[in-house]
Amino acid sequence: MTRQKAAVRSILDEIDGFNSAQQIHELLAAKGDRVGLATVYRNLQQLAESGDVDVLRMGDENVYRACEPHHHHHIVCRACGRTAELTGDEVDDWLRTVTARHGFTMNDHSLELVGVCTECAKEHAK
Repeated sequence: MTRQKAAVRSILDEIDGFNSAQQIHELLAAKGDRVGLATVYRNLQQLAESGDVDVLRMGDENVYRACEPHHHHHIVCRACGRTAELTGDEVDDWLRTVTARHGFTMNDHSLELVGVCTECAKEHAK
C-alpha cells in the first residue's frame, strides 16, 4: 500500500457517511497530506474494486465511504444524501427469485435504492 492510498484509507476511516473524491481531497489537504486529486480518484477506484470502500452514484458523481465488512446494500436519500444499509437475506432472496424467473443465475450484483428520508419528506411537506 502506497503512502497516498494509506492516507485516503485513513481519511475514510475518520469520516462518517459518503464523500466525493473532491471532498476527500480537500480533507486530506486540510490535514497537510499532499495527495493529488487524480491520485485520490485512482486510489478510491482501487479501494472500491478491492471491496475496501463502498461507492454510490449520487447525481453526476461517485461518493465513497469506508466499507462495512459484510455484504449489504444501500438506500439513499435523494435530498440530503443520508444513507441506510440494507442487510440480511431479504434483498438477496428476492434477487435470486427474480433472476431465476427470468432464466438467469446471479453471479454478482449491486443494488442502490434511492428515495427521500422521513426528515426531508417532512421538510418538503412544509
